[in-house]
Amino acid sequence: MRGYAKEGVAKAIRDAGGAIFAVTSEPQTLASEAERGWELGFPSIGDPHHEIAAEIRERGWLHLFVNRETGMLEQQTGFAAHPNGFFQPGVLAVSSEGRVLYRWRGRPTRQNAGGATHRPVPEHVWERIRQVIASNGSEDAPLDNEVEKFDFKAPPWPIFTLVLLANGKFLRPKPFPLTRGGSDDVEAGARGAVRNLVIFLIAWAAAFTWLPTPFVVAAGVVWALAVTPGIIEMHRQFQSVPEGEPS
Repeated sequence: MRGYAKEGVAKAIRDAGGAIFAVTSEPQTLASEAERGWELGFPSIGDPHHEIAAEIRERGWLHLFVNRETGMLEQQTGFAAHPNGFFQPGVLAVSSEGRVLYRWRGRPTRQNAGGATHRPVPEHVWERIRQVIASNGSEDAPLDNEVEKFDFKAPPWPIFTLVLLANGKFLRPKPFPLTRGGSDDVEAGARGAVRNLVIFLIAWAAAFTWLPTPFVVAAGVVWALAVTPGIIEMHRQFQSVPEGEPS
């Protein structure tokens, strides 16, 4: 949601007579804290019991995917709270008459890091809304499955797993949680993890070059066995729904 404020789309919506809100599956205290810390400039509403999400689903506007496996996220942040799981990303625009002007929902897969990336940029959303308004039609806009530009594309899943391992000091995968009450250092953390991964791979290459091969292979097997439980747990908690509707 920060992109809507930074790129001026939130202001454009208000200038056109509209209003913009962020809805999160965290409690209102954390929603308000994010609103202030990220300088959104528009209300952030906490919906920990998914009442708003249920209402828009019942009206037939948008049905979001929900990930109820929150342990890894909440353990890493120390403050995140999603008592009923967290929404996967979605965007909904509705006119004052109740007509759907735009809707998009993220389908969590391995290709978008379980829903963490690959979201339509604000300019694309706003342009589609304006096109629907200009059409003077009365039908609801369908789900946008032809997004032309996304914010960020996740790396291939094996590389993503290795980067999270690097962030966890190669003991177990560790996500990049958002900070609290400070600047967002997710990108800096990711760069540091990639740097650590490069050093790690170089170290293994040097070991195979200078040390007895059976010793290095044995060490690699022991390390793989040690990190496998964490990788399995990561795969379980990072939601992947390649097809079908939300449950």
